[in-house]
Amino acid sequence: MPVPASLVYYMKTVKFYTVGCKVNQYETQAIKEQFSRAGFKEVDNGRPAGVYLINSCTVTHKADRDSRRFVHLASRQNPKAKIIVTGCYAELDSREISKIPGVSLIVKNRDKDKIASLLNATNETNSINETNDRGINSFSGHTRAFLKIQDGCDNFCSYCKVPLVRGRSRSRPLGEVVLEAERLAGNGFKEIVLCGICLGAYGKDLRPRLSLIDAIDALEKLEGLLRIRLSSIEAADVTDELIEKLKESDKLCRHLHIPFQSGDNGILKKMNRKSKFQDYIKLVNKLKKSISGIAITCDIMAGFPSETEENFKNTVKLIKRVAPLKAHIFSYSSRKGTLAYNIKDKIEAKIIKKRVLELQKIARECAQAYKKRFLRKKIKVIIEAEDKKESGCWQGLTDNYIPVRVESGQNLKNRLICVVLKKLIGDFIEADIY
Repeated sequence: MPVPASLVYYMKTVKFYTVGCKVNQYETQAIKEQFSRAGFKEVDNGRPAGVYLINSCTVTHKADRDSRRFVHLASRQNPKAKIIVTGCYAELDSREISKIPGVSLIVKNRDKDKIASLLNATNETNSINETNDRGINSFSGHTRAFLKIQDGCDNFCSYCKVPLVRGRSRSRPLGEVVLEAERLAGNGFKEIVLCGICLGAYGKDLRPRLSLIDAIDALEKLEGLLRIRLSSIEAADVTDELIEKLKESDKLCRHLHIPFQSGDNGILKKMNRKSKFQDYIKLVNKLKKSISGIAITCDIMAGFPSETEENFKNTVKLIKRVAPLKAHIFSYSSRKGTLAYNIKDKIEAKIIKKRVLELQKIARECAQAYKKRFLRKKIKVIIEAEDKKESGCWQGLTDNYIPVRVESGQNLKNRLICVVLKKLIGDFIEADIY
C-alpha cells in the first residue's frame, strides 16, 4: 500500500538543536547539508518534525542538562519522531542518553559525517544515500560563516573533558580548507571565522608541517572574502608571527579570544595550564602596543577546587589589567574522568556564585570603557541582520568585535559600510552611516 504524500513529506522534515561551541555549530551545518541533499526540509518554527537532531555538548553540567532538555523537547513536540543525539555528550554518556524516552539513534563524533546513512540503516526511510562531500557550502541563518580547520586537543587541562571526547589534535588539509572557504565566499559570505578545538595547533600534525599563519595567508588571497576572524586561541599560540599578521593584514580581524581561565599561578598550575599570570600580562601588553584598537575577549573560570579568596583576587587583578571587551565568566563544573574531578577541596556553590557576579560586574565595566574609546570615530561594519523588533534598525560588528546599530531605510544585510560611532546604549554603539 503506497504511503500518502502528506505522510512522506512529514517524515522528510527535520529540526536541529545545537549546544556548545563554534565547532559544534559548524558540524551541525554540515549535517544540515547532508539532510538537505537527501531531500529533507528543515523545520525552524513551532511545527513538529519527523526527525530531530540534537548536537550535544558536555563541557559543563549545564551543557549536559541543556542537551537532555532538547531531547525531551523533541519528544514532546512529536512522540513518534526519530530522535538522533550526537556530539560530545554522546561520546562517554551514551548509556545515560539511551535511557531518555524517545531517543532512536546515538552517533559518535567520528560518525557525524555519516548520520544520513546511519539513519538510512534503521529502515525508517530508504531515500538517504551516504555522500563523500566534504565541508559546508553555506551557514544558514548567518552572514558570518564558521569554518572548522582543526579538531581535538593535546593540552589536557585538568578540568576539561574535551580531549576525552574529541581526541588528539588533528588538522584538516589546507587545500580542503581553501576550497571550502572559496565556496563560502562564492556564496556571499564576506566574513569567515576560523575555528577549532585548539585552533593554534593547526598544521602541527600535517606533513609538511604548517601553521595557522599558512591558513590565513591562503585565505587572504580569496576574492570576495573581506574578513577572516579567529575563534578561541590559547595564549601560548599567539606567536610574534601571528601578532605581525594581525598588525599588517587588511583582512584579519583585530580581535582575539583567549581563554585565560584564572589569574592565579597556583590555580593555573593545578589546572595544568601552560601560561602564568605574567605571561598573560606580557602578551596583552604586546598586543595592545603592536595593534591599535585590538579587542581582547576571554574565558574566566570561578570556583576551581581549592581556589582561595587570595587566588580569586589575582583573577580580579588579571581582568582589570587585561580590560577585555567581553569576558565569558563561568563556574567550575566537575567533570568525571578529568584530573580535577578528584580534588577534594571543592568550593561552596554560594561562594562561586558571589565570585561569578563580581567578575561579571568588573567585565561589564571594562567593556563599557573599551567601547567608549571609539566614540566619534569612523569604522567599517559588516551588517548582519535587521532588528527583529525595530524595522529599519540594523545590527553588525566592527572588525574588533564592537556591536553596532545603525538606522536605514535600505536593506543593509551583509553589506560592508563605513559608520561614525555616536552613542553607547547598552551593549551596542549607535552609529550613523558615513
